[in-house]
Amino acid sequence: MAPHGNPPDGTKPGLDSHAGHGHGHSDTPAPLGPVAAKVVVGLLVAIAVAVIAGAIALWPSQQSVDIPLPFQTSGGGAVSTEAGTITSQSIGPCGSPDAGRAFTGNPTPAVNDSYECQRSIVDITTGEDAGKRTVLEIAPGPGQPTLSAGEDIRMVLQADPSGGVRYSFNDYSRGLPLALIVGVFAVVICVVARWRGFRALVGLLIAFAVLVVFMLPALLDGAPAIPVALVAGAVILYAVLYLAHGVNLRTSSALLGTLTSMALAAVLSYVAIRMTHLTGLSEEQNTAVQTYIGNVSVTGLLLAGFIIGSLGVLNDVTITQASAAFELASVDETASRREIFTAAMRVGRDHIASTVYTLVLAYAGGALPLLLLFSVADRSIQDVLTGDSVAIEIVRSAVGGVALALSVPLTTAIAVLLARPLTSTRSSAPSRTPKPARSRGSGRHSA
Repeated sequence: MAPHGNPPDGTKPGLDSHAGHGHGHSDTPAPLGPVAAKVVVGLLVAIAVAVIAGAIALWPSQQSVDIPLPFQTSGGGAVSTEAGTITSQSIGPCGSPDAGRAFTGNPTPAVNDSYECQRSIVDITTGEDAGKRTVLEIAPGPGQPTLSAGEDIRMVLQADPSGGVRYSFNDYSRGLPLALIVGVFAVVICVVARWRGFRALVGLLIAFAVLVVFMLPALLDGAPAIPVALVAGAVILYAVLYLAHGVNLRTSSALLGTLTSMALAAVLSYVAIRMTHLTGLSEEQNTAVQTYIGNVSVTGLLLAGFIIGSLGVLNDVTITQASAAFELASVDETASRREIFTAAMRVGRDHIASTVYTLVLAYAGGALPLLLLFSVADRSIQDVLTGDSVAIEIVRSAVGGVALALSVPLTTAIAVLLARPLTSTRSSAPSRTPKPARSRGSGRHSA
C-alpha cells in the first residue's frame, strides 16, 4: 500500500504536480470502470436501435414534388443552365434581335439607340449550342452584375413565345475556384491531422449525405421536424465522432454527452420558439417555402435548423472534455474522481467562455446586412432586437449557449466515470515517486 505522505524529496503527487505534465506517458488510458462502461455502451446501443427505428419510420416516400413556380421554366420544367465564356464586353445600344439567341458570326445591331446597356458577347461552351455565340444585354442598375471579358459564367435557358430558346445571365461559374479552395482545405486537414483528418472529412461527407438523402426529403414529406432532426443529428454524430476519434470509451463518453445535449437543445428550441412566437417569415427563403411548399412547416424548419446548427459546437466541447478527463486520469493515477472532475471543469469553463463568443459573434456576423438596414432606418434598439429576424438569431445563440454550457459538466461526469474505477482513490492507487535528480557534476549523460 502506498504511503499517504509526500515523497521523500518533498514533491506532492497529484493533478497540480509540475513533474511530467503527461508528456512522457503512453496513450493507454487509466483503468476503466467496468460497470460504468457497460452502462454507457448499453445506452449507446439502445439509442442506436431507437435511431434506426426512427429512420425507418420517418424514411421519406418516393412521391414526386412539383417544382415551385420561381424555379420553373415557362414550360413547367426544371431550369437548366449552360456554361459560357465572355469574349468581349462593351457599352452600346440595347435591342439587338440576337440578344439571348444562339448565332454564329457577329450579332445583329440594335434597331434603335434609345438607351444603352452592358453588351456581352459570350461563347457557348456546353449544351446543344456549344460552339455558337450569344449576346447578353444587361441594363445598368443596382444589383446587376458587372461582367468582364474572359470571365466564365452560367446562363439559364428559357423558351420564348416563338418556341425558340433564349439565354440569360444566371451566375458566375465558380466550379474551378470552389474545387481549388475545397482541395486546399482537404489537403491541409489531411497533412496536419493525418488519418484522423481524413476520417473527419469522410464524416463530413456522410453528414452531407444524411441531410440530402434523409432529412430534407423527410421534411418535404411533411414529417415532424423535431424527430427528423434528432434522428438525422444522431446518425451524423455516430458517424462523425467514431470516424474521427476512433471506437473507444473516450469517444463513447463524448458521444453520449453530445446526444443528451442535442436532445436538450431540441426541447429548449421548441420552448423558446413557442414563447417568443417566432415565425421565420422575416426571411425571404422561408416565405418562399410557405408560399410554394405548403406541406412544410416554417416553424419546423426553424426547429430543425436550431438542432442541426448546435451539433458542431456541442461536438467540439464534448470531445475536448472527454479527452481532458481521460488524460488527467492517465497523468495522475492517485487522483480521485472528484479531483479529475474539478480539474477537467476548469478546462471546460475556459472552453465555454471562448465558444460562447464564437457562437454569438458568428450569428451576429451573418446578420450584419440586416443590422445595417435597421441602423439607417432609425428604429429603436428595442424594436430591432425584438423583431423576428434578429430575435431568431438571439434565440438561436441563447439555446446553443445553454446546451453548450450544460454539456460540459454532463460529458465530464460521464468521462470521469469511465476513466476512473469506483474503487480508485488516493489511498488505494500506487503513488509515483519521482526519480532522483542526477548530479550535475557526475559527467554522465544518459542516452
